[in-house]
Amino acid sequence: MELHLNIQEILTAFMVLFAVIDVTGAIPIFANLSASGKHIHAGRATVLSMAIIVLFLFAGEGLLRLFGTDVASFAVAGSLILFALAVEMTLDIEVFRNTAPTGYTTLIPVVFPLVAGPGTLTTTLSLRSECHTANIIIAIVLNMAFLYFVLRKTYVVEKIIGKGGIYILRKFFGIILIAMAVRLFAANISMLLG
Repeated sequence: MELHLNIQEILTAFMVLFAVIDVTGAIPIFANLSASGKHIHAGRATVLSMAIIVLFLFAGEGLLRLFGTDVASFAVAGSLILFALAVEMTLDIEVFRNTAPTGYTTLIPVVFPLVAGPGTLTTTLSLRSECHTANIIIAIVLNMAFLYFVLRKTYVVEKIIGKGGIYILRKFFGIILIAMAVRLFAANISMLLG
């Protein structure tokens, strides 16, 4: 079995997922949860998030077929969600409200919806139209390694980057995400209309 490893695809998938998951933007949320006495299990959160994302990467297409749609249609829908997320990040407006019930902190809100939420799952499946599966999995693993580090060292990362740094990173990745959403939309809408 050929792996089809491609550094450019890995970087593309990594950057898109990094922007969507927005671990740096969630640092204040993680710090606030810890400060209020809610313990986040870094290892458990990372493993659960990775399992959900990888499972959706492989089973997502079957689920789509079950509902009578295809990857190109899902990619177009995903690009619209990505665009909305990017607008939210760039313009500091709330498009998606977190209406998850209160429960276990590691599972809700850390794993879902912060890390393996609808935006991440949509993006992961949408990336299949541009990147080989092996490259997407490597990008997921790299993002999960970063997530684990941030969850383990939230206060250290917050201190190093600073509130201003987190704000700038959020804006920067918001703009990158807008560009990725436009490219994903253009690449797949032509397949649907052609």
